[in-house]
Amino acid sequence: MTTFEIGNKDFLLNGKPFKIISGAVHYFRIVPEYWYKTLYNLKAMGCNTVETYVAWNVHQPKPNEFNFSKRADLGKFLQTAKELGLYVILRPTPYICAEWEFGGLPAWLLNIPNIRLRQNDPLFLAEVERYFAKLLPLVAPYQTTQGGNILMMQIENEYGSFGNDKNYLRAIRDLMQKNGINVPLFTSDGAWQNALEAGALIEDDILPTGNFGSRSNQNLDELQRYFDNHHKSYPLMCMEFWDGWFNRWKEPVITRDAQDLVDCTKELLDRASINFYMFQGGTNLGFWNGCSARLDTDLPQVTSYDYDAPVREWGEPSEKYYLLQKLLATYPDASPISEPILPEITAYPTLVPNKSVSLFSTLSTISQRVDSPYTQTMETLGHYYGYLLYRAKPTAYSGEIKLRIYQCRDRVQVFNDQQKVATQYQHEIGNDIMLQTPNGAFQLDLLVENMGRVNYGGKLLAPTQHKGIGAGAVLDLHFHTGWEQYLIDFERYDQIDFNGFTDPKTPSFYQFTLTIDDEPKDTFIDTKELGKGVILVNGENIGRYWNEGPTCYLYIPAPLLKQGNNNIIAFETEGVEITQLKFSDKPIYKKLDTKNL
Repeated sequence: MTTFEIGNKDFLLNGKPFKIISGAVHYFRIVPEYWYKTLYNLKAMGCNTVETYVAWNVHQPKPNEFNFSKRADLGKFLQTAKELGLYVILRPTPYICAEWEFGGLPAWLLNIPNIRLRQNDPLFLAEVERYFAKLLPLVAPYQTTQGGNILMMQIENEYGSFGNDKNYLRAIRDLMQKNGINVPLFTSDGAWQNALEAGALIEDDILPTGNFGSRSNQNLDELQRYFDNHHKSYPLMCMEFWDGWFNRWKEPVITRDAQDLVDCTKELLDRASINFYMFQGGTNLGFWNGCSARLDTDLPQVTSYDYDAPVREWGEPSEKYYLLQKLLATYPDASPISEPILPEITAYPTLVPNKSVSLFSTLSTISQRVDSPYTQTMETLGHYYGYLLYRAKPTAYSGEIKLRIYQCRDRVQVFNDQQKVATQYQHEIGNDIMLQTPNGAFQLDLLVENMGRVNYGGKLLAPTQHKGIGAGAVLDLHFHTGWEQYLIDFERYDQIDFNGFTDPKTPSFYQFTLTIDDEPKDTFIDTKELGKGVILVNGENIGRYWNEGPTCYLYIPAPLLKQGNNNIIAFETEGVEITQLKFSDKPIYKKLDTKNL
């Protein structure tokens, strides 16, 4: 049986010094059919270990619903790594950041009155305990202490950039140990003294690690200084060595020079162990993209989590991969270098839609309707992600009436008798909208999109994490009462009634059939001529598109396709009529002149 210990200067594998050379792979961002290929390529680059976060909201999507199947089959992912001879660093912490929706926290936590997230709060810890009771017994058998391949696990993630509640960290540690975790534990924080002092448990002999992407010696010096200040001796490790970066809508794509990465990596590996963040980023399928924030502005991330990593979103090794192979081959603990498995990508023929239908025509078949006097948030309605349509039928007593929407997130489109009047987003929300209203009843529709909850920093606790319309909608000077709320459910895609009326100026569904004669291959949908929305492939939501860029594609891994007829449905919200759907054999980017905030 393998033994793993944290020594004074080195990690010890079976009693001998061992340099961890790890790469981050998030199983929930990659289709399970590609886990083997991804992990094979990780080992072929020279890594001996794979690191992954565990996303709580993926595994417990509703308070009483747990999911460990398909992309959430963590056991299968760990088993695949074991069969390939890879060790594992597991980060099953309640919060992960990871540019993932709400930092991995389930949105239903927002319904618990007075809960304090990521703090020593009985309400929060009770929910963590319930989750851990399901999760940890599943992963415990994979620990090296039980004959498995998990070397160590994380207690909390970059906690020093959020709080300094050491009793909370101890409570998480205790819950892990209570549920059978007995491998060494660690924390990871930014490599500066304040963050380490706030987020680590060095006084309890828990290994502190650092997160950074450059100035390797300087950051390792800071980590060593922290050890010395506490009269402790540990091996140095960068738990997140950022080899690229994530991207946000309306901002230029961020890239990193490959040789610069290799130079910084060598500087680090000569003194420490490493985890490349990311090895392969993957895709924010569905509505799982996270959101950054600057002051009071939310900055949602794009569907692609390519990260400019050594292996691209679509599984293709980049220049970074091959340069890192050469470097890693010089270290004795590296895995044997070998040729990677390459993806097969094709551009399928352009399609024209079979059918289309206005959302307003098929609203009742694709939604659950909930009536209430006042508008309710997505969380209150148990509809945590995507879109929600609010409908009212007020009576007007003049030719024009003023509308103002209060506490609405994130983006709202206003329709007066199914004619679009305005779109408001973040800072515009609450501004006056003038509705032309001949005397009598009219239909007011408000289509709200949740574009992703903030995943990092102080805004994790902001009221704006509640999505939908909170306070309500004011007509003239009064809050209107009497609302129908339609919870748009894309799992009901097969119930869309394409026999209804069409109106391309309204949010609409477009259906296409892609016929594949041979074995399916990976492909990209070209979205640059579309407006904004999501696309479903054989019922799988492959993510959001938006012509603001910088990404103008959606990646379809081959396992989501099948031989024969494939059903593709686009939900387009911007009044752009989709007359054709184009494919590409490479990703498509829009060059932007804006600045990265």
